Amino acid sequence: MQSSKEPWTSPLWRSRPAFLYSSKPLARFVGRPAAAFLHIEPASGIVLLACAVIAMVWANSPWAASYEWLWGLDISLHIGGFELHHSLRDWINDGLMAIFFFVVGMEIKSEIVSGELRSIRNAVAPIAGAIGGMAVPALVYAAFNAGGPGAGGWGVPMATDIAFAVGVLALFGSRIPSAARVFLLTLAIVDDLGAIAVIAVFYTEEVSLGWLAAAGVILVIAIGLRLLNVWSAPVYLIVGLALWLAMLESGVHATIAGVVMGLIIAAKPLFDPAAAHARAQELAKEGLTAEETEQLVRLRRDALAPTDRLQAANHPFSSFVVLPLFALANAGVVLSGDLLATAATSAVTLGIVLGLVLGKTVGITLATWIAVKLGAGRLPTGTSWPLLVGIAAVAGIGFTVALFITELAFRGEGTELLTDEAKIGVLAGSLIAALLGAGLVALTAPKRPSRQDESKQLS
Repeated sequence: MQSSKEPWTSPLWRSRPAFLYSSKPLARFVGRPAAAFLHIEPASGIVLLACAVIAMVWANSPWAASYEWLWGLDISLHIGGFELHHSLRDWINDGLMAIFFFVVGMEIKSEIVSGELRSIRNAVAPIAGAIGGMAVPALVYAAFNAGGPGAGGWGVPMATDIAFAVGVLALFGSRIPSAARVFLLTLAIVDDLGAIAVIAVFYTEEVSLGWLAAAGVILVIAIGLRLLNVWSAPVYLIVGLALWLAMLESGVHATIAGVVMGLIIAAKPLFDPAAAHARAQELAKEGLTAEETEQLVRLRRDALAPTDRLQAANHPFSSFVVLPLFALANAGVVLSGDLLATAATSAVTLGIVLGLVLGKTVGITLATWIAVKLGAGRLPTGTSWPLLVGIAAVAGIGFTVALFITELAFRGEGTELLTDEAKIGVLAGSLIAALLGAGLVALTAPKRPSRQDESKQLS
């Protein structure tokens, strides 16, 4: 017999419960299990991997022509005399991915205001690791490709995929010290910030100064709204769309608009949480009117930082819609025997694989070791050096942002082969890094956190 505390048995329903909470077989055996799956930590990585596999199978199936037809489908948007003209793949890469980078921008802002990046001592080690994890892979790639046709792809192996990397650590549950998880998350966020800078500076083609100036004006308006303490979501949505359009037309990659808007959003609540809680307690002691109930809802909302609320609202869409669509549109490489043979000896493929697997592991470990030995940073609580090496290897999973930079690095006619070689390098390198990292973590992670480590983490 089901507990009366379960929402689908609650007497509060005025008529029938919503579908997900109903007793229908489809809700019980599909809906609720699916909802529960979406809340587990590795879920987004699992969905992303599944979509990448589907894209690969689709692109190499008898229906391969439909794969290119769908993602190359031309979609135009006309507003008066103004026209936007892009393929479905470009709308995903330039448009929907701005939402992903918007969430990344808010994560960076939260870390700076109230997370690990707020404390210089705590932040030094993951920041140093991130810098080493970007520089060494780029150097490894350059060693193979300097002066060659693939030289422009040096930014590809710099990236760490947050969803996959954190998902791999989540497989080990409580064996991973919480400080080690925070280290990897902070490192990946700083890595994303570095990737964003690389995209803006090095992978921008021709720049329209007029549109860039318009983007600057819109940015000043957004900052002004923030300083005036304007909290209206629709207002920021309109400003964000305008900034995205100006960035798109300027030649600077449009996803930068998402990051900028994420950094502008406030990371502190409008109301003091303690004062809001006290007011809520006062209201709860008396019989609540409809107006007071609405006030209670507003108190709960405004006692949370906007970055927290917007991350909670946008993260599911970003993780389970945007990124899977990106993987479907970009991971489909036709794996002919000739391409695999070419990729096996390609400087582009080898540079990316070794950059992700070897460069990331060495770069992160070495840079972190230097920071700790110099006394500028400290090793995460409960984390041994062998475990840190395993975490560094896990950070070699580049996937999403690496594929994204691949599309930017190899543009134009005659680059199709380089693009395919790079994608094979990203997929192979990320898979090897995941297996290597998981193996090292399995060997080096403590069987269970000690009470002493747990008390230190709580303090």
